[in-house]
Amino acid sequence: MDKKEFLKKIDIFKDLKDNELEELSKYFYEESYKKGDYIFFEGDEDPGIYIVVDGIVKLTKETADGKTVILRLATPGEIFGWLVLGDSKPESTYTAQALIDTKVLHISNADFVRLLTKYPAVAVKITCDASKKLLEAYERLKSLAAEKVEGRIASLLLDLAKKIGKEVDGKIVINAPITRQDIAEMAGTTVETAIRIISRWKKEGIVDTERGKIEILDPDYLEDIIL
Repeated sequence: MDKKEFLKKIDIFKDLKDNELEELSKYFYEESYKKGDYIFFEGDEDPGIYIVVDGIVKLTKETADGKTVILRLATPGEIFGWLVLGDSKPESTYTAQALIDTKVLHISNADFVRLLTKYPAVAVKITCDASKKLLEAYERLKSLAAEKVEGRIASLLLDLAKKIGKEVDGKIVINAPITRQDIAEMAGTTVETAIRIISRWKKEGIVDTERGKIEILDPDYLEDIIL
């Protein structure tokens, strides 16, 4: 793939000149992961920064009571991971796993430090974006305790629709092999509860599920739940 052309499409790099993008691309390495492969784990010291080129990456965290919660799904063009500069390692981190076959661009922590000395403005943008996404993930973790389960699942489906959904014949189709287990983990509930809610919505014509995809037939209903 043409790394320079891909990076040019990423919002935080849009103001860079071609020669700067060319130099920046040398710091990023292409990596591929099969569905289910782990990219890094919650306890890893310094995984560096990743940008999704193709596929979906789920970012998960183990809660104090041993449950797994999906904090966020990273989709093409999105950044995940974290950096360690001196003593600045985040107090709480997460695990990254490929939800489907996935391709990423990766810059290691060591290479990022080199980038920082050469292109400080770019490095600051990457740091700010990664920090923002990390904070958003933990805000989601906190919100799980406040929202009702139906609202959490509705929010999840609408977020997926916005990020990776496509409108087809008046309905929004999410083409991704997202299981009831995934929905339960992302919504912070049990698989049984997720199945019960999705099954009821399916009977009521709110959503439809087939192997490998989810169809949202009535997004207004889901919007009303979370208002």
